[in-house]
Amino acid sequence: MWTADKWTDYEVIDASSGEKLERWGDYILVRPDPQVIWNTPKEHSGWKQKNGHYHRSSRGGGEWEFFNLPEQWQISYKTLTFNLKPFSFKHTGLFPEQAVNWDWIESKIKGASRPVKVLNLFAYTGGATLAAAAAGASVTHVDASKGMVGWAKENAASSNLSGAPVRWLVDDCVKFVEREIRRGSKYDGIIMDPPSYGRGPKGEIWKIEDAVYPLICLCEKLISDAPLFFLVNSYTTGLAPAVLTYMISSALRPRHGGRTEASEIGLPVSESGLILPCGASGRWQAD
Repeated sequence: MWTADKWTDYEVIDASSGEKLERWGDYILVRPDPQVIWNTPKEHSGWKQKNGHYHRSSRGGGEWEFFNLPEQWQISYKTLTFNLKPFSFKHTGLFPEQAVNWDWIESKIKGASRPVKVLNLFAYTGGATLAAAAAGASVTHVDASKGMVGWAKENAASSNLSGAPVRWLVDDCVKFVEREIRRGSKYDGIIMDPPSYGRGPKGEIWKIEDAVYPLICLCEKLISDAPLFFLVNSYTTGLAPAVLTYMISSALRPRHGGRTEASEIGLPVSESGLILPCGASGRWQAD
């Protein structure tokens, strides 16, 4: 498992009974997690002294309950600073487990010792975009949500990356890739973090099991003659690491060679010393 264990401002303190207890900077949150199917004693004081608790509803969805939590605050990872705020469906605007991929992206870009162009699809609030930009790459950041792109820009400003060469685009990711192919655009690194399910701007249904492999094949056409990496993230249970490996290898290796590896990604849990699984990632890199 690839573990995001380099955080100082974030911590999974404990996990039990369908919930995880987390420290986000100075604040403690309790949020549901479907992976936490075990019931261990909730002995840490944070379970009772939390600043925010997201309660799931039996009818679906849920709502936040706050205890002296600001509307917005910041945490940092190395040189990157992120603006957090609790919003719909339990999220805070950041997936801390992705830090293990940010470090990998940074190492690939810095190791290239040349100008690097990166495409980040379904780019959310920009964690991977900022990691790539901080490492020296030119980045094209694409997300269908105007609000998420605006949030990513705020994170860039907080990370002193407002002047970095980033194109911020509000667009349907598949349609953007199709246009880029027609324009003859090329990228040295491609990142995608597709949702399990969603709807496009005209009501098009996105279901990851049906749509992700065709998108990987489309993106293969955007890979440069001197590529560095290709990264696909998944939070869908059915897309196990072996499935990611098979899809990425099938799409990329016939023309580009290289090697593919995939793994669960996770976060260390302080109370137990164990690892909380948080999805999976597949990585291709050139030889």
